Amino acid sequence: MSEPAYNTVDWFEIGTDDPEAAQRFYGELFGWSFQKDETDTTMDYRVITAAGADRPSGGILNTGGKFPSYATFYVVVEDVAARVAKAERLGAKALLPPTTAPNGLVFAQLHDPAGNQIGIFTPAPTS
Repeated sequence: MSEPAYNTVDWFEIGTDDPEAAQRFYGELFGWSFQKDETDTTMDYRVITAAGADRPSGGILNTGGKFPSYATFYVVVEDVAARVAKAERLGAKALLPPTTAPNGLVFAQLHDPAGNQIGIFTPAPTS
């Protein structure tokens, strides 16, 4: 498996307060499989793998009703903080500032100038 190229879409996420219903819908529609992400016990996150894929390509986040449902894509970047700063200079608004997951992955979420939600991330370091 090769590393994704920087500045390309490499992940998607569905946020919902009913992850079981989302799993049923997307599983039936696309044949996706789901597995609880055990690397971060602070949230209910399920990784998504498409039939025939060699690795997961997305996830479902249980929002617990704390914010509206959404679907967004994530672009892999070299430096999340620098990219958030540049996005803000270009008119974006940070919804979630750069955040480091327990495994070292760094991510942020933005509203672009038109109000679309997007995400950016830097993968966790490989050991």
